[in-house]
Amino acid sequence: MTDQPTASFAEMRAILGRLPGPDIGARTKVALRQAELTKPAGSLGRLEELAEWLASWQGHGNPRCAHPRVAVFAGAHGVAARGVSAFPASVNKQMVANFVAGGAAINQLTSLIDGDLRVYEMDLDRPVGDFTAGPAMDEARCAQAMAYGMMAAETGIDVLCLGEMGIGNTTSAAALCLALFGGTAGDWVGPGTGVAGEALARKIETVRLGVERHADAAGDPLRILAALGGEELAAIGGAIVAARMGRIPVLLDGYAATAAAAVLHVIDPAALDHCMVAHRSAEPAHGRLCERLGKRPLLDLDMRLGEASGAALAVFLLKAACACLDGMATFESAGVGGRGA
Repeated sequence: MTDQPTASFAEMRAILGRLPGPDIGARTKVALRQAELTKPAGSLGRLEELAEWLASWQGHGNPRCAHPRVAVFAGAHGVAARGVSAFPASVNKQMVANFVAGGAAINQLTSLIDGDLRVYEMDLDRPVGDFTAGPAMDEARCAQAMAYGMMAAETGIDVLCLGEMGIGNTTSAAALCLALFGGTAGDWVGPGTGVAGEALARKIETVRLGVERHADAAGDPLRILAALGGEELAAIGGAIVAARMGRIPVLLDGYAATAAAAVLHVIDPAALDHCMVAHRSAEPAHGRLCERLGKRPLLDLDMRLGEASGAALAVFLLKAACACLDGMATFESAGVGGRGA
């Protein structure tokens, strides 16, 4: 992660206090056109919803999905040393190298959607702290990571797909969810990369200990993010905020990315209105988290890879929504009469 200007939670809160709302005029324009297309009303289901959603957040009545960006944030977690993952922390750098070489699943999927893949490597040589021993990050490091993530939302992007890679980050995601929404550690912890038995029990206990240790952060979502999160999760939060300011719709990937977004939701329930959850992860708690956020995932394919793979797949749905809106004839132009259901 390159050096960025100093950031603070006060600045982040100030930005969150002035998030723009949807463009109702653009949404209405799309809804009116949908009603004129050669189909029964509502027969394209969620594709119609997606077209209206894109229009309302892109801010114009002709939504587009020709220039999707896939942003993958890679971070390192000190809690990984507690044996909460099936893979060692050394995989972080190896996977970043694989992304750069074009050998990961997300490289193939990004190519299929004609997207632009950006891999944002956080400070992999300096993992965030083990949150059972102290805070994962101080305010400065957390806010800096959020500011870094904001760079992903550049002008000219039609949609931003957000994903992550970081050994141990489903442990961090579970801790965030427990601290934000309550329950028990077991409610939020799943197998992640494939842990079971004693390793899974250790992961649950790690989350419980971490949340108990940082109980003083309760009620302040940004402090919770710093205490229990990771740089890549903080960066996703920053990217979501910057996308909102830049009128860029966002597709969230799986459990970890959605947990990062949940921090913003707790600050302001409307902060994620420009976001859709791309897919329901096989990670058990992801469905519960989506319900908490009031989000219905677009896909459910038993995926749990991360790295924005589900978000990239969901771009095909956005492209389909735009193609139907643009290319279908109207009843009038096609000379079709009768609009019975």
